[in-house]
Amino acid sequence: MRASTLFSFAAAVSLAVACNSCYGPSSEVIHERLVRRMQPEAQDATIGPKAPLEWGQLNFMHTTDTHGWLEGHLKEQNYGADWGDFVSFSTHMKHKAGNLAVDLLLVDTGDLHDGNGLSDAALPNGVYSNPIFDEVDYDLLTIGNHELYVSEVAYEHFYNFSKVWGEKYVTSNVQIVNPATSQFEYIGKQYRYFKTEHGLRIMAFGVLFDFTGNSNVSKVIKAATLVQQQWFLDAINYPEPIDLFLVIGHNPIRTTDFASTFGLLHNTIRALRPNVPIQAFGGHSHIRDFQVYDDMSTGLESGRYCETLGWVSMSGIKSSSYTGVMKPHGVANPSRLATNTSTSGIVYSRRYLDWNRLTFEYHATGSQASTFDYHSGLRVTGEITDARKELNLASLYGCAPQTWCASCQPFESSGNIFSLVSTALGAVVVNSSRSTIPRIVIVNTGSIRFDLVKGPFTFDDSFIVSPFTDAFQYINVPYALAKNVLNSLNGAPLNDKRNSAGSDWGYVMPQVKDSCMDPIIGFINEEKGELKARGHTRRQTVVTPGYTTKDDFGTDGDDTPHSKIPSYPQLNYVAGNASFPTDGTTPATVDVVFLDFFASTVVSVLNKLGGTYTTANVQYYMPPTYTSQNYLPEYAKKYWQENVPNCPVGQGVGFPSKI
Repeated sequence: MRASTLFSFAAAVSLAVACNSCYGPSSEVIHERLVRRMQPEAQDATIGPKAPLEWGQLNFMHTTDTHGWLEGHLKEQNYGADWGDFVSFSTHMKHKAGNLAVDLLLVDTGDLHDGNGLSDAALPNGVYSNPIFDEVDYDLLTIGNHELYVSEVAYEHFYNFSKVWGEKYVTSNVQIVNPATSQFEYIGKQYRYFKTEHGLRIMAFGVLFDFTGNSNVSKVIKAATLVQQQWFLDAINYPEPIDLFLVIGHNPIRTTDFASTFGLLHNTIRALRPNVPIQAFGGHSHIRDFQVYDDMSTGLESGRYCETLGWVSMSGIKSSSYTGVMKPHGVANPSRLATNTSTSGIVYSRRYLDWNRLTFEYHATGSQASTFDYHSGLRVTGEITDARKELNLASLYGCAPQTWCASCQPFESSGNIFSLVSTALGAVVVNSSRSTIPRIVIVNTGSIRFDLVKGPFTFDDSFIVSPFTDAFQYINVPYALAKNVLNSLNGAPLNDKRNSAGSDWGYVMPQVKDSCMDPIIGFINEEKGELKARGHTRRQTVVTPGYTTKDDFGTDGDDTPHSKIPSYPQLNYVAGNASFPTDGTTPATVDVVFLDFFASTVVSVLNKLGGTYTTANVQYYMPPTYTSQNYLPEYAKKYWQENVPNCPVGQGVGFPSKI
């Protein structure tokens, strides 16, 4: 593991910790706790898991799409644990696996930043968060598309991250130009063949979906090409015995997803090795999901943003070298066949754990709150706190008076974030030299990446809610054209590599920086008005609001039962207006203001409405340094000063408003 050199962490005295011994503490030792667990601002959950986990011959814990949320969700109690808590929990679980004489592997499938100040407030992105991430003892990792957008970030992973993880970092189809040789090289390893602690022989690949938005220093080899490359075929037909193929990737596990290449990968392996089980772990689509591929092959995807920790256990893997037990004693065991007709003898369980201390303490069986924390976990929690201070992430812009969600309320209703966006755009995005000219300020709804929760609105929140840095441009046009631009945009195809209107979801997905490559709010089903994710309803009828999931094994996968949070269709664009005549008359011309990200789309729409414009007519409305990340902080500083600095904090999305 890479030791963080960014911070100093004073040794704590009289902490309630467990020693980092091979199999955990031999007896409970209780001392006075002097260090605050989690982050100081965080809340803990009030409702815990429904039952202990099922432990099998081989077990997995899976993270994906963490996007820098290592501090946890400071204003949402379901997800309040930080990375230090996860360090302690994963250590407990590794020790428990040792006590049970079974194997436990930790897997991550990429996208480590772009979405939180801890990862994004310093350049290159990840320079603070990656050393903290490295503190978890992962067994296998792979790369995400967010590691490839920016060349400096890609090289950080080539020079540093890949060296930390060595053979555990597998990037089977991602290469980068090595400046020393001017040749493409794999960022990580092409594959990993290894034995588990108890002797299972595993061949692992790490495959990114067919991403095309990378900078020109990297190359993503398409899956259709990969499966024909001789080294890949030779690895499948490896001369040493293989008990299990482990295919991980920043890649949706649901094979009907337009971006997923797991179907092709599975079919290629299965054609050559018909009797070897395949286990897949995916990511990218930000959902909880579990798919059965055949009677000895399944795949798990584990959400996003440190909201979910995925769990899979399996028993019945045939291996002449396995030295552990098949059905560990004293715990529940997996019992579900992949298919009703399976004769493989392999049984499975899967679970989606909420990312909070209550969940972690519950499943670290035999641990009480007083002995849950390891020194290593407390140190990492301290490093996160120190990093947040150094980056000034708690710098307060104002007190958000309520929670505005991205999809739990109808578009532009009072609790919907785009009603706030509309108001803020009209109020603060103004060129002082053109302030008397009527303006319509338009942004794509995909520029909003997360809900805005009641409580302190900080520098950190500016990255969480609106992380992209797109500049504001404009064209002055006749009012007759301007008045129709927003509606025309919302009826136009997304400015993207793919037109989502023809997708399986029945409704155009909200546009993002690259919406086909980088989902944010979710996949919307217009008919039912609920957030859908290939058969999943995100955040759904019990106790506190949160996730409810339906996958190939049914509806019992969520570790903590939750009540449903409704979800509604959202349009692709939203606008704020200002400086229009108050006497009811219409102006001759209007400044149509928009983000440079979709400037060409606006020009095209204006011309379809009867204009004759080109991109040469587009000018900057605000200085290029004023971006889509700036208008909400500016609005907060002007209009959210009540209760500063002691902001009342809400419970999170889906909870009743107390204002």
